[in-house]
Amino acid sequence: MIAAMANLLDYDIYDLELTEVSSNSDLRKLLMKTTSKSIIVIEDIDCSINLTNRKKPTERKNQPHLETETKNGSKSNSEGGNSMTLSGLLNFTDGLWSCCGSERIFVFTTNHVEKLDPALLRSGRMDMHINMSFCSFEALKILLKNYVGLKEEDLLENGLVNEMEEVIDEAEMTPADISEVLIKNRRNKEKALIELLESLKREKVKKKKKRMNEEKSSLMEVVKEEEKRELAQNEGEDCEEGLEKIGNEGI
Repeated sequence: MIAAMANLLDYDIYDLELTEVSSNSDLRKLLMKTTSKSIIVIEDIDCSINLTNRKKPTERKNQPHLETETKNGSKSNSEGGNSMTLSGLLNFTDGLWSCCGSERIFVFTTNHVEKLDPALLRSGRMDMHINMSFCSFEALKILLKNYVGLKEEDLLENGLVNEMEEVIDEAEMTPADISEVLIKNRRNKEKALIELLESLKREKVKKKKKRMNEEKSSLMEVVKEEEKRELAQNEGEDCEEGLEKIGNEGI
């Protein structure tokens, strides 16, 4: 997708590895060296750097080595070194320094959006959120056209493609997984279709078994909780009967 954007817009692509950036000033220097018409990609931002560690005051007191922010926007720690901050990154994406390159496009990727700091996701900061979901049948038809050269009329009349339409939603395969199968057999159209259909059916069975196991585990948990409640209730009733019996004997 990023390559397609760059080709369409005639932009340069820069892959920024945040783990190699030691401070906000270094980040500023790197970004100022990029061309004005460029796409800056930060992949797997949730694990490339810790941008969710905004500590409470009490937590900071208990961690004397924790980095503190200085006036110039960088962080300094007890050892005197600098490190990159969340505010430093945000300043370059849509803050004061972002105006130095108004035509730059920032692309962040993540597999765990729930781990990101809300400041990174708030309205107005990220103009567009794109969920790269499992491959749909419409997307599959485009992949078949691009990789094995199937035309629209071929897609409608091909029995293998019709079978794929029936199983693709339940198979839950990503476009990348499907592309891998097609690329491997792109010189043999029939083999590519047969192998892809087999892969889709195989994944469908796997996903079905997984769902059944999850449902079974969930049901087992419900049964266990019910047994615990019944056991506690029976123990309570036995205790009440014992106390009542002792009371009667005392009388």
